[in-house]
Amino acid sequence: MDTPEQPQLYLITPPSLDLESFPAQLARVLDSAEIACIRLALATRDEEMIGRAADACREVAHARDVALVISDHVLIAQRFGLDGVHLSDAARSVRAARKELGPDAIVGSFCGTSRHDGISAGEAGADYVAFGPVGAHALGDGTIAERDLFQWWSEMIEVPVVAEGGLTADLVASLAPRTDFFGIGEEIWSAEDPVSALAALTSALR
Repeated sequence: MDTPEQPQLYLITPPSLDLESFPAQLARVLDSAEIACIRLALATRDEEMIGRAADACREVAHARDVALVISDHVLIAQRFGLDGVHLSDAARSVRAARKELGPDAIVGSFCGTSRHDGISAGEAGADYVAFGPVGAHALGDGTIAERDLFQWWSEMIEVPVVAEGGLTADLVASLAPRTDFFGIGEEIWSAEDPVSALAALTSALR
């Protein structure tokens, strides 16, 4: 029996960035591990601020051949030369984003814990579907994307899947055979040393 490929790592930025220090911090993390993609996931609606962050993160990411997508802002993805968009409204915007950004852009879809939304997003043309949170998460309503959802998805559906939200080293070990990507954000950025935090979180993958 073939050993499944190891899941890839997908970084999610903090909701607010200090552009004086974050690009260097991001560069250190990218240089410490193989990262497949970064999601710029800012809480602000200030387009100028988002644009400056997009420029800064794109420079760091593209220098290392890492794709950069942005949460929900299709127009900013186009304007700032990003690689695509991560949609947070399940399957609703996938077709429109794909039409706007073209066939080569990355279009991902966050589907919470809904198998149905995930299937709809995949059918609408999403490049990946994200489920979460997989662990206890301050922002959630207590609903968790269970291991069974990832098991079913990995057996039945071709579209790559991301496990994100509330990850721990134990969850990474348990979900590794059942997911294509781990979406890692506050788990490392809230630590004093994100590089060490990432290494500890993903120790089961080595």
